[in-house]
Amino acid sequence: MFENFKVYETEFAGRPLVVETGKMAQLANGECLVRYGDTVVHVAATASAKPRDGIDFFPLSVDFEEKLYSVGKIPGSFLKREGRPTDKAILVCRMIDRPIRPLFPKDMRNDVSIVCTVMSVDQDCSPEIAAMVGTSIALSISDIPWNGPISGVSVGLVEGKFVINPNAEQRKVSEMAVTVASTDERIAMIEAGANEVSDEDMYDGIMAGHEANQKIIEFIKGIQAEIGREKFSYPSNEPEPEMLEAIKSFAEDDIRAAMDTDDKNVRDERLKPIYEKVHEKFDEIYPDQEAKIEECMYLTQKYVVRRWLLDDRKRVDGRGMDEMRPLAAEAGLLPRVHGSGMFTRGQTQVLTVATLGSLRDNQLLDGIDEEESKRYIHHYNFPSYSVGETRPSRGPGRREVGHGALAERALVPVVPGVDEFPYTIRLVSEVLSSNGSTSQASICGSTLALMDAGVPIKAPVAGISCGLITEGDRWMTMVDIQGVEDFFGDMDFKVGGTKKGITAIQMDLKIKGLLPEMVKEALEKTHKARNYIIDEIILKAIPEVRPELSKYAPKMLSTQIPVDKIREVIGTGGKVIQKICAECEITMDVEEDGHVYISGLDLEKCQRALDIVDTIVNDPEPGSYYNGKVTRLMDFGAFVEIAPGKEGLVHISRLDIKRTEKVTDVVNVGDVVKVKVLEIDDKGRLNLSRRDALIDLDGAVPENTISEDRGPRRDHGDRDRRPRRDYDRR
Repeated sequence: MFENFKVYETEFAGRPLVVETGKMAQLANGECLVRYGDTVVHVAATASAKPRDGIDFFPLSVDFEEKLYSVGKIPGSFLKREGRPTDKAILVCRMIDRPIRPLFPKDMRNDVSIVCTVMSVDQDCSPEIAAMVGTSIALSISDIPWNGPISGVSVGLVEGKFVINPNAEQRKVSEMAVTVASTDERIAMIEAGANEVSDEDMYDGIMAGHEANQKIIEFIKGIQAEIGREKFSYPSNEPEPEMLEAIKSFAEDDIRAAMDTDDKNVRDERLKPIYEKVHEKFDEIYPDQEAKIEECMYLTQKYVVRRWLLDDRKRVDGRGMDEMRPLAAEAGLLPRVHGSGMFTRGQTQVLTVATLGSLRDNQLLDGIDEEESKRYIHHYNFPSYSVGETRPSRGPGRREVGHGALAERALVPVVPGVDEFPYTIRLVSEVLSSNGSTSQASICGSTLALMDAGVPIKAPVAGISCGLITEGDRWMTMVDIQGVEDFFGDMDFKVGGTKKGITAIQMDLKIKGLLPEMVKEALEKTHKARNYIIDEIILKAIPEVRPELSKYAPKMLSTQIPVDKIREVIGTGGKVIQKICAECEITMDVEEDGHVYISGLDLEKCQRALDIVDTIVNDPEPGSYYNGKVTRLMDFGAFVEIAPGKEGLVHISRLDIKRTEKVTDVVNVGDVVKVKVLEIDDKGRLNLSRRDALIDLDGAVPENTISEDRGPRRDHGDRDRRPRRDYDRR
């Protein structure tokens, strides 16, 4: 039945990699089923028969579909089916898109769709890597024009050694997580998160990944040579050389004058009349070819910018190759939020706001990996006004998710652990103005906001981008590219990190790949720029982390209790923990390992809740102090509950530092009072004293008013019997 069914097998980082094709999805242009260990991913590549009209870009879409059945889960939504892709899935889509897109013909306008369906997951064998390799195979054997293949690997750094495609246990202790995609000659994509790794280690790790990719590329070439189909032809969208030369000759001088400014608004205004003049002259000469005329204008602008850079070493705004735009930073802009910071780089401006919450605010994740929640969250918003446009907001797109994740990844290594800082942390970066490198401004804004919020980060983090221009064997890099250099250049190499080392990398390319020396130079230049931003901009705006949290931030206390005491703290049906939360006006989370986290707006109430938990877990001892709640009043004293189920008597003689005639002169039911444990009798009953607590803790001066006939409860003899029995029944 399956005449074209083929199976190919090799070894990939010590594990079997099996590729099957010709059995499934036979209507796709190209498909394969990739088995990597017990991870199984199906990839289908399809292309439209005709090009899409009226567009000036190549319409490629990549989908990474996480099926929860792949890990034996049923979706947690009401509908019990997978919905919109998770942020993790969107990031994988972008990671696969970046290395394959430059290898398609630039003049093709046929829709191309890549669908990677995750069907089974072995946590030791990354489905993301399997999907990237499968995408390369599906495109290579299809009839879709594509100048591949590529391969991708993950690189870890474990105990000082590089590990290719680390397993789940190795990933937990790895100092970096770097995904490297390569062609047979060049590095096509880098995506990295790292724990302040040095430039040298990062470079060596990238090259180790590039070398590992070569074996898989040869494996794919073998499959392509055997079963690859002939690529189909398509109508080119490139303008005719005569049209390009005519428009270029007509408009080049005007474009050169218009673009020679550091102000994006001025540049755009200068270009508008030039576009009008070009269309007025050439629309009649080339009827029904407006899209190609626009393409000629784009190519002319690109020619001008690249000639300036390569021939004159001149940047559009007049800066030197390693010179950054004017920088500015501010912290504490917004009075009621928990922390805020604004970072400005030329005409790019980002405001980041920090919010602190309890651990129950952690984001729950419903995905195919082992991560079930996260406590550090970064969201990035890119409104239309930031680029001077008008369009309705429709929520974050893939670009917003990707940029937010990059900034999040850059700060994760310096965020304190939950034991040191038991808060959920959410950052939101609002892009106020965009002219390139907004994701890197978000990294700087995040550092400012976290320091302003009083989060004890290990070190400030800054982000900077490096661009690239190539022509044949000639190439050059420049630091801090603005929008026009990104648009007409060949690379956007984004690096975030501390002065010590790298924490995140994302590389976007428009060419087929980078040479090793290009990568090394980009790492060196961005490190110098990071150091300058941290020392001269960020630390001058806020020299150190605020010593105290905002008064509007929740206060958080934590402790750890024995696991066998968790049931007592929670109580039957949650009655005990609910009572503590209601009484103290706090929220409390008890983890399976015995960690208890208490949060509220009033520190004293948080401390009372913590004392209650401590009292439940540890039996009171004579000489210990508590904040207790008055539950009952008697003529001879007041009963005070220091923890659910633990109540004691404060005799009237021990209520105050002065003589007390009536109990209600000092306390009423519901009052919270400080008490000291005087004794625990042989029946486990507590004798408490407010008087002693006031003297010991507050330095109160007592009046000598205790009479012999008004002693503590143990001297009252038979007339204490009835109240004592009431107390016993409690």
